[in-house]
Amino acid sequence: MALSIPLSWSLSTAHLVIEASATAAFALSGVIVAARRRLDAVGVCVVAGLTAFGGGTLRDVLLDRRPFFWVEQHGYVWAVLLLCIASMVFLRTRHFEPTEQAMQWPDALGLGLFTASGTQIALSAQMPALVAVLMGLVTAVFGGVLRDIVCNQIPAAFRDHRPYAVCAFAGGWVVVGTTALHWPDWATLTTGAACATLLRALALWRDWRLPVWRHDETGDTR
Repeated sequence: MALSIPLSWSLSTAHLVIEASATAAFALSGVIVAARRRLDAVGVCVVAGLTAFGGGTLRDVLLDRRPFFWVEQHGYVWAVLLLCIASMVFLRTRHFEPTEQAMQWPDALGLGLFTASGTQIALSAQMPALVAVLMGLVTAVFGGVLRDIVCNQIPAAFRDHRPYAVCAFAGGWVVVGTTALHWPDWATLTTGAACATLLRALALWRDWRLPVWRHDETGDTR
């Protein structure tokens, strides 16, 4: 009995820390993209909200999960709005490049955190392993896809050429594997998140690239 209380507290706390950290990281990336596109204040808030909440909302829709995670934890919405206001007040054009570069690392953390939480939520809903991994991938990636579509550009997850969704896919399988081994839920969360984050960080550091279509001189695609 004495052991179950700390484990339960750790799992609940881990979920909150994971969602809050990933939401903040993704929201700020949305603010930067919206600012680069010279959107107005409403546009900045909408893009930041789509980036922060889009993936988790799609996951909840597909899993028929109510209320949506940002409705259940509505403080996240206030936090994103305050982040948008603070960014519009203090962030200047000269800050974009260093901020965008620095945001690659928190974004990698957000990728891992959302991957792990999304996969575990799907497993808790009795989804098959592959579906659970895909739900984790959707949670981590789809917000950025929505952000870029709204800003009229090809999603970075598809054009960056450095592994992104692949890292989420691998991290999701780590969650599935550790769950099958009956690890504590909090350990499963942190291990899966660490795997996806580390893979993304290594991809950025080592400049790993995914294969791309090649074009010959006649313009044919191979």
